[in-house]
Amino acid sequence: MTSADLVLPPTDQQTPTAALLHAPDAQPLELALNDMNVLLEQHGYVIAVYPANIAKAHERRLHMIRSMLESDRIALLKVDLPPLGVAVLVRQLRQLSICDFSAGVVASAARLLSHYIHAGALLSTVTKLDRVPVSLKAHAKSWVPGSQFGVLANPNPQLIKVGSGEDLTGPEFGTHLLVAKGQLQSEWVKETIAPSWQVQAVHEAPLPSYSPGWWGTSKMIEFAAFLPDISVVYQLVSSVRREICAWCGNELIGDRCGLCSAPLRPQQNQTNGSGVLNQGTPMHHGS
Repeated sequence: MTSADLVLPPTDQQTPTAALLHAPDAQPLELALNDMNVLLEQHGYVIAVYPANIAKAHERRLHMIRSMLESDRIALLKVDLPPLGVAVLVRQLRQLSICDFSAGVVASAARLLSHYIHAGALLSTVTKLDRVPVSLKAHAKSWVPGSQFGVLANPNPQLIKVGSGEDLTGPEFGTHLLVAKGQLQSEWVKETIAPSWQVQAVHEAPLPSYSPGWWGTSKMIEFAAFLPDISVVYQLVSSVRREICAWCGNELIGDRCGLCSAPLRPQQNQTNGSGVLNQGTPMHHGS
């Protein structure tokens, strides 16, 4: 991970923590290379997940390290989820890393699992929000004192004005809700989103440092609904047909290798299966 506040506490004693890949101004290149080498020696593969609004210099550092080490055992996954959604995804990947999946499957599972994370925020203004479509009407309402907006960024963008009678579209499966408060006082997420989405539990977390930049304001409350049961996440990933990457030879699911980013060959893509969520038949995961 690229920030400590994107590393959520584990939900059990088996879930491993995540290593931090520091920004250039926090660590010299030589030390960063050494740390990456140590991680590769200890674990065999490194899956680096980072939010899309990371500093360009930090992103260049990650690619530089991968290039200098000439390693196809380093996956760089730039995720266009809001930061709290990224943190949720990373914890799920940490859980999968101790199951009986190869590193290639875990890396390519990030795209699949992203579709099952409902990530949004309550905002006091949308004037600087550029990651979700905002109408001119919404921009105009944003200047009205006291206005608040409910925004869903993933899986399908949606924006509503709080109090208008509209609702954000929630998941159609059982989830837990993670909430991170910024500089906005409101119980709307817990009192409106949680019951309307029928979440099974609500948890709190610190607001990630990347969040104000992603949402365009610090006056916000970020939230993310996610699949809490690792056996369901395991079943979801294992239900997808596995392929072998023609470029690096690693296993993958979906239409792109998570380790080297190479797409599937057309003839492979035609036979590629898709995951179907079925919570009625939980599967056990390996250790």
